[in-house]
Amino acid sequence: MIDLSNDNIIHIKKGKIEYIQFKRLLEYEGILKHAICFKPLDFNLSKIGEKKLEENYKDICEDLKISYKDILRMKQTHSDNVEIVDLSNKEKFYDNTDGTITNEKNIVLPIVTADCISLLLFDPQRKVIANIHSGWRGTVQRIVEKAIKKMVVQFGCSTSDIICCIGPCIGKCHFEVREDVKEIFEKEFKDILGQNIILDNKKDNTYFIDTVLINRLMLLKLGLKNENIIESNVCTVCNRNEFHSYRAEKEGSGRNISLITLV
Repeated sequence: MIDLSNDNIIHIKKGKIEYIQFKRLLEYEGILKHAICFKPLDFNLSKIGEKKLEENYKDICEDLKISYKDILRMKQTHSDNVEIVDLSNKEKFYDNTDGTITNEKNIVLPIVTADCISLLLFDPQRKVIANIHSGWRGTVQRIVEKAIKKMVVQFGCSTSDIICCIGPCIGKCHFEVREDVKEIFEKEFKDILGQNIILDNKKDNTYFIDTVLINRLMLLKLGLKNENIIESNVCTVCNRNEFHSYRAEKEGSGRNISLITLV
């Protein structure tokens, strides 16, 4: 395994447990805990089954010193649905949900990915966190924009205070699409097409799209500060030996997990 640490993240290895943490969020370690966990652990329920999933939850939660029983149970569907969670509804199963927000302790917000982006949001002034699943469909539906607007309206957050950490995902180097998907992005993001988000691959009539840049530009437009948007700078396809990647492994792909909780 390679060391994935860089200017923005640190790579932790403890036996079969490996995860990255954002240096920026570690500045608030007494307030929150977080991790993005990857191979060899797998969080693909349909592949590994409930018993193994629970074991893997317990392993990472034990290392982070949080309770795996506090992890929300949810089904992601590439929607733009973002739910607000509190202690009264944390036992609910969140079906058709791709983002969650809370300002309460002892609620662990999870997102599973295999090339899609996980966006960890934190407002240190209001003590509000969110975890957002934004694949290319979620990006087109502007799910992170909807989540931040909920943080502002429901919790009084200021966008200038919000920190957003963008987890490992498929990079522009590998997110290659055909004309149909390219047209969807062109239609939705005509206002930012001049930002080099789509590159022509004239050799075989495909296109490379930078979904990380698109999300960054959305966040900046909402009022987040550039220095508060931190990228992992890790492509899951380039690092397929470390990360589960649907693009590289197809239907047999496992799932990485990102977790964030207030403590």
